[in-house]
Amino acid sequence: MAKKNIIVTGGDGRFASELKKFKSKYNLIFLNKRKLDITSTKSIKKNIKIYKPKIIFHLAGLSRPMIKHEKDFLKSIELNIIGTCNIVRECAVNNIKLIYFSTNYVYPGKKGNYSENDSLKPWNNYGWSKLGGESAVQMYKNSLIIRCALTEYPFKHKKAFVDVQNNFIYHKDFIPILFKVISIKGVINIGGKNQSVFQFAKKNNPHVIKAYSSGQIPKRVDMNLKKLKTII
Repeated sequence: MAKKNIIVTGGDGRFASELKKFKSKYNLIFLNKRKLDITSTKSIKKNIKIYKPKIIFHLAGLSRPMIKHEKDFLKSIELNIIGTCNIVRECAVNNIKLIYFSTNYVYPGKKGNYSENDSLKPWNNYGWSKLGGESAVQMYKNSLIIRCALTEYPFKHKKAFVDVQNNFIYHKDFIPILFKVISIKGVINIGGKNQSVFQFAKKNNPHVIKAYSSGQIPKRVDMNLKKLKTII
């Protein structure tokens, strides 16, 4: 049985770099912004015609540092909202399964333990831009929205918040889960153990220094993973 071609937008990104280890196993086709411009419908159509994907992993967009979304919110809108809308439209026209990588930052960050059905109210422009993308994806039923808390291995920061609860998961640990949920539709939270960022970081970086958020990040951005556990 032939493998399904999977286009990966944002093919030069941090997560894509880890995903490339599985390139041949899953017929992954990595397209960077020079090959696939998500702000151009013409570019998207061209690549769909060439590669004939059955699935698109939509990773492309503006991410870190998050201050970019405050300083240049128009670029944030163009890439994360309009770019995603363009991808959704072409997936719908061609009946391509779309997997959209969102963030736990679409949740308010106040009470924590957020389930997929909880109310959404992002606390910064990055979260709003990802929620804007989600709005288009939600309208297309042949899709999966993954709300996740991804980070690179090893934890690269010198300091980690003691007072922020999260579900951080390393890229390398997330990938096996991704391919277990690839066939489902709707919305799913994916992350690691609910713990402070400091607890997460110190496991592979014993020299990490304790820090306190002081409002930079809400203290409860952790997600409920019950739905994920019923699947895997």
